[in-house]
Amino acid sequence: MKPNTLNLLSDVSTPSLHPQSRRCVVSVTRPDYDADTYVGQLWEVPLDGAEPRRLTRGFRDVSPRYSPDGAVLAFLRASQGGKPQIFITESGGGEPRQVTDQKLGVSGFEWSPDSRRIVFTARVPDEGRYGTVDGVAGGQEDPRLITGFKYQMNGVGYTADKRTQLFLIDVPAVDEEPAVEPVGRAKKAAGDDAPSLYPEARQLTHADADSSSPSFSSDGSLILFAASLEPGSDSNLRTDIYSIALDGSDRQRLSNLSDELIGCGRPVSSADGRWLYYLGSPLSASGLDFVARNTALYAAPIDNPADVRLLTDPETQDLGEVGDIVPYRDGVLVFNRARGTGQLLAVTPVGGVRTLVDGEFIVTGAAAADDDIVVAFTDPRTAGDVARVDGGVLNRLTDFSERLRAETAVAEMHEATFNAPDGYPVHGWVLVPEGEGPHPVLLNIHGGPFAQYGWGYFDEAQVYVEAGYAVVMCNPRGAAGYGQDHGRVIKEAMGTVDMQDVLAFLEGAVAQYGQLDGDRLGVMGGSYGGYLTAWLVANDHRFQGAIVERGFLDPESFIGSSDIGWFFSEAYTGADPDKVRAQSPYAHTDKVKTPTFVVHSEEDLRCPLEQAQRYYTALKRNGVDTEMLIFPGETHELSRSGTPWHRRQRFEHILRWWAEKLPSKKNQPA
Repeated sequence: MKPNTLNLLSDVSTPSLHPQSRRCVVSVTRPDYDADTYVGQLWEVPLDGAEPRRLTRGFRDVSPRYSPDGAVLAFLRASQGGKPQIFITESGGGEPRQVTDQKLGVSGFEWSPDSRRIVFTARVPDEGRYGTVDGVAGGQEDPRLITGFKYQMNGVGYTADKRTQLFLIDVPAVDEEPAVEPVGRAKKAAGDDAPSLYPEARQLTHADADSSSPSFSSDGSLILFAASLEPGSDSNLRTDIYSIALDGSDRQRLSNLSDELIGCGRPVSSADGRWLYYLGSPLSASGLDFVARNTALYAAPIDNPADVRLLTDPETQDLGEVGDIVPYRDGVLVFNRARGTGQLLAVTPVGGVRTLVDGEFIVTGAAAADDDIVVAFTDPRTAGDVARVDGGVLNRLTDFSERLRAETAVAEMHEATFNAPDGYPVHGWVLVPEGEGPHPVLLNIHGGPFAQYGWGYFDEAQVYVEAGYAVVMCNPRGAAGYGQDHGRVIKEAMGTVDMQDVLAFLEGAVAQYGQLDGDRLGVMGGSYGGYLTAWLVANDHRFQGAIVERGFLDPESFIGSSDIGWFFSEAYTGADPDKVRAQSPYAHTDKVKTPTFVVHSEEDLRCPLEQAQRYYTALKRNGVDTEMLIFPGETHELSRSGTPWHRRQRFEHILRWWAEKLPSKKNQPA
């Protein structure tokens, strides 16, 4: 893969299964260089293996949902430069009709069981902000008075002045006469009584907190949702499950009714109405110790929510990467990340946990109806596709990555395990370029740290292999997918066994694969991977070059500048100043000799730009060969969801740096 072929990456949404016909619908989106954004449409996928067909032709159509009666298909549509709104059409396709007009767009929605209503989430701007007053631009708005910890979020910006609230609409008939906006004399005559073009959206929540993940109870009489509404929630990570009536009244808390404190989300009612399911991560008594606490599935009788039951083992199973809960028969489907895979599990309140599919792939979404289960997935050769689950295996129904494989080379992922100096097994992958070696080697380090490399298609690795580099990547201690002990061992000990693990995996790969050149090495990573890269070059001088991207580089200044700094930094490095500095790459810049390329984004609120600026300036003052690349308008998610041209330019600059510091046969200096 090359930087100019990013537009071949197709992302496939969670499927929606038609309740009567054996077909599903997904959205397929991709980067588009002409529009410099992401475009996509809805596709209908028959379950009998017939060819998929494009259902819509919007600029960006996503998040399709069939109504429970199968008559209507709802989805989110955004025009070029516009905000996503809910549209509806006949389930077999047809001219869509817009049914919402939210100023900042709609973020998600769910159908009522009777197919008559939709509950949705949308951010509501305070009066005077975000264009609510004509002639008042962002730089002219009133000052913001900040009184709590939770006031900003990466990718969103300020949050307290545009809270996410719940709304309810009655869904009009798809064949109803369309409303026409009056003009001229008709508009003057109508005055304030002019007919609305859209159904009335009734706001159900008004709290000074974000409400998320709404769903209906099985009888349609209540709406379930997650929010942080309890006293003290601004200073901890607690989130609760609530129910409200359809008019927004009678709010009831349904979680954290015992002594255990849980960060809860994604509430779902069972089909028979007996059970409430939700995901949760246990928290410490302070509500702040989140480090490597796996997400688990909880259930409680709907009429006795205090009788909560833990259905999955948080030590060995982690449902946090894909946060959906899918009702299925007498239980639900959930998604477990384990050793680089993404498994699909079936869980019941009394029957335990059963693995439905597991293999060298990652399931990213699922839908179930009767005996049919369909999933979206990614694997080493597929950026995103749809499959039916048959007897524990995936029966592929689409091939949206056909062009990707036809027009780019896809390198094979070689799974490997090598022991750290203390004997601990370190699991990961090695990718080797075509042609005669030895090839220069890039050690890639993932973010998180409680995240994982896995079996999904990884554009980063494919670009570097195509440029002539062997890629080595592993999941060191601190990563997810190997149990909580594996993840928690670096708490207040960052840069210890995690550094030993990545170096041991690198050394093992070089020893086992003769095509790898152990004398020509580069290291790179983003976020926590940026941290460990910066830590490595301060403590190990074997690398010819390094790339530190969007890094967590100075734990002390991270507190107060990052959107999560008020709890994240001390949870990982502790609060003792001497111990914090002992784990801080910024405090050890005087030891760095390796040429280092610092890459960051202006609007990164997760690892703010000051982290890169301080680190770069310290290296520069110490005479280290260094450069800094800053992307305007981008956030912490640049490499995954930044604008297509910026993602392309990022790869081009990365390859330029390696051509200068660690040239390969295919990637030479200009």
